[in-house]
Amino acid sequence: QVELVESGGGLVQAGGSLTLSCTAPGDTVKKYTFGWFRQAPGKEREFVAAVSLSGVKDNSADSMKGRFTVAEDNAGNTVFLQLSSLKPEDTAVYYCAAKHSDYATEYAKDYDYWGQGNQVTVSS
Repeated sequence: QVELVESGGGLVQAGGSLTLSCTAPGDTVKKYTFGWFRQAPGKEREFVAAVSLSGVKDNSADSMKGRFTVAEDNAGNTVFLQLSSLKPEDTAVYYCAAKHSDYATEYAKDYDYWGQGNQVTVSS
């Protein structure tokens, strides 16, 4: 079992930025492929971005392209989701997720471990 701990959410004005963090206490993030997802009230969970354990990134979610970026620190302790040019419609609970295999996918069902979720609220 892998525990994922998230931090960094909060309230931000439209146009602002936030960085979300995800760690695996006692472990290295470089052993896993990580995905980021979000879920707004009344909506399905939605893919945001992913990075494979070999470092291949997928920032291809259309509505977020160019605004959201996944990154890792060199020490292998933390995976980040950098959010910029935020819009009110980006308001959601953001989740990090991890799996053992070395390919990034956009499907929540492919991930084995999940963080607790982090609320991001964007005011207009």
